[in-house]
Amino acid sequence: MRFLITSDLHGKTDVLDKLDSEFKAADAVFFGGDFAEFNKLETGKPAMQALIQKCGEKPLFSVIGNCDSPDFIEEIEKADISIEGSLTFYEGLALAGSGGGSKFTGTTPFERSEEELLSDFDVLKSSQEQISGDGETNSLVLIMHNPPKDTECDIIEGGVHVGSQKLRELIEEFKPLFVVTGHIHESAGISKIGESVVMNPGSLAEGKYGIIEAEKSEGGWKVIKSELKSI
Repeated sequence: MRFLITSDLHGKTDVLDKLDSEFKAADAVFFGGDFAEFNKLETGKPAMQALIQKCGEKPLFSVIGNCDSPDFIEEIEKADISIEGSLTFYEGLALAGSGGGSKFTGTTPFERSEEELLSDFDVLKSSQEQISGDGETNSLVLIMHNPPKDTECDIIEGGVHVGSQKLRELIEEFKPLFVVTGHIHESAGISKIGESVVMNPGSLAEGKYGIIEAEKSEGGWKVIKSELKSI
């Protein structure tokens, strides 16, 4: 299966027209949050609608970001694209998500504590058997707007890692197949935590995105390709 990995659209819907071939080739689309432009919450809904339109009949799975209003979760839930704070199943994969960013500048509307970010994944604790796949390779996929700490996906200027330690520990515990993140525009990257692939595709508003391909065989699910791309 081929997944189009996106995040941080920030209201820049014009870039979507340049990805028609990628939408067509994808089996599903993952979005790591930040529909709205910074300090322009009103741009969130049009951006969401444009992304949904581009997906067409392809499923879209999403969380919201720190630049989105906390109550924007209601919009993505009404649109049936949210996996935030819940567990969703798709083609043998179990999907769960966490929205918002960690407390940092205090200038964006959805900054949260480490405990709040982690709480969106409470559903995993009561669903271990459902997300363990065949017992050999995990079938779990996570979307978290805030990246986990100490990867290629959470580095700001000066080489400082600003990701979440608790989200990293969650990945170490549940060992997902892959993790989609975003938030840190300058840190588009691909890392591994254990055997879990972690991708920050970069800001879609800046023309950056990624591709992940995974397949299931007798040995279970495996990521066979992960690639960062740009328009």
